[in-house]
Amino acid sequence: MYRMKVTAIIPDQLVEDVKKASGGKNITDSLIVALREWIEMKRIKELNAKVAKRPLSFHEGHSAGSVRGLNRKR
Repeated sequence: MYRMKVTAIIPDQLVEDVKKASGGKNITDSLIVALREWIEMKRIKELNAKVAKRPLSFHEGHSAGSVRGLNRKR
């Protein structure tokens, strides 16, 4: 894993809010948690946008219920 040292000017209140919300041990841990969660949310939004443009569909004769039934038989 590569690491990068960064100097950033971030408002004190924002840093305190991130530390409180993330539960990190220090500012670095808190920012890592916050950035990872932000990336995850961004990916979920992108996936939701793709599904909205092209919704999932089942082939004729298949449904969510029939798939659930198959999974429960295992």
